[in-house]
Amino acid sequence: MPVLCPTLFARTRRQLAAAACLLLSTFSEARAQDVFFSQPFATRLHSNPAFTGLVDDYSVTLGYRNQFPTLAGSFVSSQVAADLRLPTPGQHHAFGLLLNQDRTGAVGYTRLEVGALYAYHTRLTEQLALSGGLRTSYGRQRVGYDNFVFGDQISEDGRVVGPTAETLDFPPVNYLSLGTGVVLYSEQGWVSVAGQHLNQPALGFRRQSQLPLLLSLSGGYKFFAVKPEGVATRELSYTPVAAYTRQGGSQRLETGLYVTSSPVTLGALYRNIFALGGVDAQHVLAVVAGVQAGSLRLGYSYDVGLSRLSADLGGAHEVTLALRAFDRLENAHRRLKRRVYPTVPCPTF
Repeated sequence: MPVLCPTLFARTRRQLAAAACLLLSTFSEARAQDVFFSQPFATRLHSNPAFTGLVDDYSVTLGYRNQFPTLAGSFVSSQVAADLRLPTPGQHHAFGLLLNQDRTGAVGYTRLEVGALYAYHTRLTEQLALSGGLRTSYGRQRVGYDNFVFGDQISEDGRVVGPTAETLDFPPVNYLSLGTGVVLYSEQGWVSVAGQHLNQPALGFRRQSQLPLLLSLSGGYKFFAVKPEGVATRELSYTPVAAYTRQGGSQRLETGLYVTSSPVTLGALYRNIFALGGVDAQHVLAVVAGVQAGSLRLGYSYDVGLSRLSADLGGAHEVTLALRAFDRLENAHRRLKRRVYPTVPCPTF
């Protein structure tokens, strides 16, 4: 293992973070984790491929999340998602594309995933419908060394001189990931079940670390005070939601409430993150606000740490921007002929 100079790393938080990341990567049981978004319905293709084509005729969504902003080299995630429901008889088929990039400036870590998605929609009864989805992703992970300083680079007067003679044996790793999921829904409620990284691809850090299986279960129920009918868009509703996610030794439980008064949606989500091995649970409150203007949706959320560690890490900022298309007139016409599925009621903005 490379020898790091502790006195030099004490000078900046950036270098301390780099040292910690390098040390963690040497453990034999090291396991990567997926990023979690605080706007799961704006980034729904990331959560479950069965959401592909389920909300709009087509949509394109940009997402940005800056996590731990008070630390040097915060963890930044960017996402581009697009889906299209084919206008074929029955509207059974939908396709999607998902691009994720995770990076942290402190250690030069970057993970890029490009995924293709497919979903099949079908009606079970007049009021109940089902969507099943598949996701295949190609990923590439790498670590840069620009922020690392090794012991043989430190001169007697404390200056950094010359390149290191250490062997930097963390080459980029390419992998294939498979995922699937289903969404069972009516006009007022839904249940989502998804599994990502079913093949648990190896990431190649030191002793063959893995991207562990990600299992998620979520759902909600929408109570309408004013329900949109036909081509009308006015809505006043209250939607309690809950979700459970497990990946490796990490688990999270989330409950919350969304209030929609068109065109504005406000939400609050309480998140309890706990892990095996006696690590203290972390408590987070995510505050969400979104607005819809014509074909555009804009969302913003902020994570507030309620426990000491999560508060010290600085929470997270998240922004989403979506362009959507949904033909309400055609949808009303199909509904009259009973050739349309219920509209999935999860909050969208």
